[in-house]
Amino acid sequence: MRIMGLDFGSKTVGVAISDELLLTAQGIEIIERKEENKLRRTLARIETLILEYGVEEIVLGLPKNMNNSLGERAELSMAFKDRLERRTNVPVVMWDERLTTVAADKAMIEAGIRREHRKEHVDKIAACFILQGYLDYRKNKESLGGEAGI
Repeated sequence: MRIMGLDFGSKTVGVAISDELLLTAQGIEIIERKEENKLRRTLARIETLILEYGVEEIVLGLPKNMNNSLGERAELSMAFKDRLERRTNVPVVMWDERLTTVAADKAMIEAGIRREHRKEHVDKIAACFILQGYLDYRKNKESLGGEAGI
């Protein structure tokens, strides 16, 4: 079993995949979106990756506002979740993605990646942070007998 992590944006979708032991997340690609309101190609590519990697669950970033409220981007992400579940029949879990892009950018700075090259990778790395956070949560929940909270 593998879990897929997605960072859904207006122009791109960052994609990460877990290892089979559900311990680590690896970024695999960034899906370029031609138009914000057209999802057919994006959904088809995600469906292909689901089959290729044997994905049984998807974690989708939920871009909450810093005050924990849901704005327009969160609403779009939840609508994408519904379409993704209908298309793939794979359960989708929403995961708070606040500050994942900031964390991804910071990780690239620390790794010495030049500013002009960071944009090429930020969504894929953000997807890794989303997925890794979820994997760690699952592992902690199991070790505490199912009593962990987000």
